Amino acid sequence: MYPFTKQLLKYNSENPYDKIAMLILDVKGNYCNQIIEYSKLYNLENDLIIIGLNSGNFYNPLHKPTLNPIVLANRLKTILTLFSENNSESYWLDKSEQILAEAIKLCRLYNNNYVTFSELHNLITIPNYYKEKVQILKNLFISSKLNTKQIYELNECLNFFQKEFETLDSRTKAILISEITRITNTFISDYDIFSTFSPPKEKLNFLGFEDVIKNGKIVVLNMNISEYNILSKIIATYLKLDFQTEILNSLSKGNIKKTAFICDEYDKYCTKTDSDFFSLSREAKCINIVSTQSYSSLKNTLKDDSSVKVITQNLINKIWFRTDDIFTIEEAQKQLGKEEKEKISKSISESAKETNFNYITNSLNSINSNISESYNSYYQTDYIYDTNFFTRQLETFTAISFLSDGNIIYEPKKIQLLPYFKNI
Repeated sequence: MYPFTKQLLKYNSENPYDKIAMLILDVKGNYCNQIIEYSKLYNLENDLIIIGLNSGNFYNPLHKPTLNPIVLANRLKTILTLFSENNSESYWLDKSEQILAEAIKLCRLYNNNYVTFSELHNLITIPNYYKEKVQILKNLFISSKLNTKQIYELNECLNFFQKEFETLDSRTKAILISEITRITNTFISDYDIFSTFSPPKEKLNFLGFEDVIKNGKIVVLNMNISEYNILSKIIATYLKLDFQTEILNSLSKGNIKKTAFICDEYDKYCTKTDSDFFSLSREAKCINIVSTQSYSSLKNTLKDDSSVKVITQNLINKIWFRTDDIFTIEEAQKQLGKEEKEKISKSISESAKETNFNYITNSLNSINSNISESYNSYYQTDYIYDTNFFTRQLETFTAISFLSDGNIIYEPKKIQLLPYFKNI
């Protein structure tokens, strides 16, 4: 992944109007160091934005004042699916999405259009906190400080919380609160996390990807997933969804810029929404470079074969290394195609005029026997590369490539790769 990243960073690095804007997700926490070195090499230090704890950048994923509350709640639902072992339990996810949408709407009304994870957590888990905020809004209504739209939204919120949420039986309500707090607890239980991702409004210095794409900046998530498992997935998903939304919006605005999305160990951060984005992003001139250990890793995260196939078929250029994963091999074989291969069959037969059984040696003895041998050659359609090729014949630093230059699809072939660390 490093050579690809280096090439993209170098591209038009001296042209302030045509640099490639990037989102890079660093799963292991070591990718960021290499990107910092590349940014120094091409004088891009001022374009580098590192998102992580103690990075000096403050980012609130929920501060999207132009987005509908339902859209924000749907993003939280997308994140919840990453933590749900069984995504088929849609009732809890759908109901959690509805509760979050109404809580976001209510928070915007009393908190000057600013939503944080801590506010959502308090609204949903602390009854007295909710009542205090409702009383504030009632006072604003009485003093005629709410416009028609705000009054309508306030009525809808009160109807939902008082007539639906509060009337749920205690067990159902507790499960829903538990589902939601799987996300919100992450942001309030640690001071560094709270101060970085739920800061005061005036402290925010990373507001999203509009400026990033316009000015060709590089956003890097630097958060080791082994140390910050849940937090890393939440922030990565939010960054990815923000990035994808901004790119697709550029199509309707007619202001298309070159962009790139890079993610190593992609199976850790993949979501079903990626399949839709990959299918539409080519028109928006977005380069997607992802790597994963196997297709089974994607399947394990998404819990859906069809989503895995949609994602992989939208990635035109593919490189497969040696693997033992049968699902990956079978999918690769299907994409690489079949060809006619010559098959040879050989048979040997013996015939005799007289055969006697020898009781001493317990065997048959033939007299005047003839032995004949036949060869048969025929053609049969079979996969270009068999399973043994993937499991045993691909050595270190070799791979199978399926590449295109945008116009021509090149014939699949075995290639020799040059390790970047050898500086060849």
